[in-house]
Formats: sequence, structure tokens, C-alpha cells
Amino acid sequence: MATEEQYESLEEDVSRVRLPNIKEGEMFGIAEQLLGASKIRVICEDGESRTGRIPGKIKKRMWIREGDLLIVSLWDFQPDKCDIRFRYTRTQAVNLSRRGKVPKSLDIF
Repeated sequence: MATEEQYESLEEDVSRVRLPNIKEGEMFGIAEQLLGASKIRVICEDGESRTGRIPGKIKKRMWIREGDLLIVSLWDFQPDKCDIRFRYTRTQAVNLSRRGKVPKSLDIF
């Protein structure tokens, strides 16, 4: 059995998850299809399907698979493309979904 202190520490870990910064043009997205050459097809929370670019900083640190919850940043000059900013683990995505942070259009968790 977990003690009350362990539950509190779990809650603190969950609250430290990064959320999209709307002022910087970030939003949630779901990885739909891997295209190769550091590109990925992403379904964004506004319903659009965009081509996402995985920067080298993220490519070297974490693997992105189909069905992962992502934070994407739209390009100013080409709105049909975006950059991947962050990938949530399955546990983080489920916790965000339970807390109601993920839009209903993307809520597959």
C-alpha cells in the first residue's frame, strides 16, 4: 500500500508537465504517420493535418511513435507545417486526459 506522502509526491510530479504556450503558437497534436527524414504527419487540435519537423535536439533524446501526444509550434510563413516541441509519455498523456487538459478532438487516451 502506498502512503499518503507517496500519493502527494505523485501529484506533484504530474503538475510539473509542460503545457502548450498559446502565445507562442503552440498547440497539442497527435503523431499520425512517420514520413522519414525527420518528418512526421501530425493531427493538430484545430483539426488540421500538418507535416511536422523533428529538430535534432529532440530526435537525439526521444523517439516519437504513431499515437504519441505532442506539443507542436506552427510556422508563421507556412501554416501547413510545424515543429515538434515536446513529446509526452503515455503516462503523462493519460494524466493530462484525466485532468481535462487535452482537447476532446484529440482525446484518444
